[in-house]
Amino acid sequence: QVQLVESGGGLVQPGGSLRLSCAASGSIFSMYTVGWYRQAPGKRRELVATVTSGGGRNYGDSVKGRFTISRDNAKNTAYLQMNSLKPEDTAVYYCNAQRGVYNYWGPGTQVTVSS
Repeated sequence: QVQLVESGGGLVQPGGSLRLSCAASGSIFSMYTVGWYRQAPGKRRELVATVTSGGGRNYGDSVKGRFTISRDNAKNTAYLQMNSLKPEDTAVYYCNAQRGVYNYWGPGTQVTVSS
């Protein structure tokens, strides 16, 4: 069992930056693939970025070159550094931990990009 809690969301102007954190507790965090997903009103949840237990990274096309995912297994925490934010990045951002049949989600944190 893994419990996830996101933090770091908020209101930011276009072109600004935010760093989201995902604090994990419970099982062995380092063994999980950790991901960030987002869901805007009226849209499906979409992949933002993932990082595997071995450090391999994958990004959604809309965030490549602007967002960076990382993890600190010693702190049981994953991060999403978001730069050059755009209004279309506005969404609820969810942290996910996945390993085999096990799949866990955090409650989400709101990110709003607006002037």
